Amino acid sequence: VSFDFLTGLLDTIQSSWKLSSLAAVLSKFQESVCCSHHEYCLNYSSANLYLNNLKTREDFGTFLKWCEQNELCKRLHLSDLLVSPLQRLTKYPLLLRGIWKRSNDAAEKQSVQAIIKQVDNSICDLEGKVKWLESFQKFQQIQEMIVWPPIWERNKKVFLPESLRHLLKDNMAEGLLSPVNRQLLNEGRLSLAGATKFLDVYLFLFDDLLLITKIKSAKKKPAALDASLRSPSPNPELHGLGRDGTVCSVLDQPIPLDRLVLKNIDPFHSAGCGLQNAFLIIHQNRYQQCIGIFTLQAPSEAVKKTWLSHIKTAATAYRHVIEPPQPSLRRLPVNESSEI
Repeated sequence: VSFDFLTGLLDTIQSSWKLSSLAAVLSKFQESVCCSHHEYCLNYSSANLYLNNLKTREDFGTFLKWCEQNELCKRLHLSDLLVSPLQRLTKYPLLLRGIWKRSNDAAEKQSVQAIIKQVDNSICDLEGKVKWLESFQKFQQIQEMIVWPPIWERNKKVFLPESLRHLLKDNMAEGLLSPVNRQLLNEGRLSLAGATKFLDVYLFLFDDLLLITKIKSAKKKPAALDASLRSPSPNPELHGLGRDGTVCSVLDQPIPLDRLVLKNIDPFHSAGCGLQNAFLIIHQNRYQQCIGIFTLQAPSEAVKKTWLSHIKTAATAYRHVIEPPQPSLRRLPVNESSEI
């Protein structure tokens, strides 16, 4: 426990000396400390990222070095001082348990035990808030990077007169990734085999669908991507693409995991096709008809196995939570005939 913490606790005790017991003082201290720590922890990531952006400025770097030389900093950098409240929060239960062990009054021990439970619940609640905030910021950045082209751009065979295109809203699919209960299980860059060349694609595997996007350089960097720098990066690779002004243009419609068939391509057949570390993603409609097929190539065998494992696990889990298929229709399991 740090000296600053004990000083703050002593100040609280002195200001609350009229309270009848130590338990009452700790209860008041718990109410004020937990609330302020919640607010601080939820804003820590944004503050830390903002600090890293400021460090690129020469004038701020000079000023920061001058401030850190102050004896009050105790040779700690600003980044160390920012993280210390987070580290201190986990020590509160240990301190309270130490007080509980040394307390002789039964009623006081019961009150301290109740405070310990409140602090533990507060920390658990904070962890839930932090996870929700990280998930929200992650999806926010993904939404800012994903571009949903209209159907006539994705499929050249689709004909729609120019005068009728206003009937289809261009942003109809932009809210697809809005639900905060959706989880991102895996993401990364792969290669999509085409008739004459390979295409750089970026895959997003969610707990209910797979989204295949094409990596595309934007003509100019969108302003939304600049705003995303204020939030934590979901993935360093994706963050790098965002900073370069690159966007992820949706290549085809999202593939629900209950309509997805996964097939591994063994090295023998891969070599015969001029591929390495390849596997197939087959998109089926509700009538078991193939409406899309994607031949993907991973940069290494390890990356390929990771994708196969994540997709298979996610598809199996999703099939367990949705309604079972109709008895008259035979659904192809995700792992049936999985080897080519």
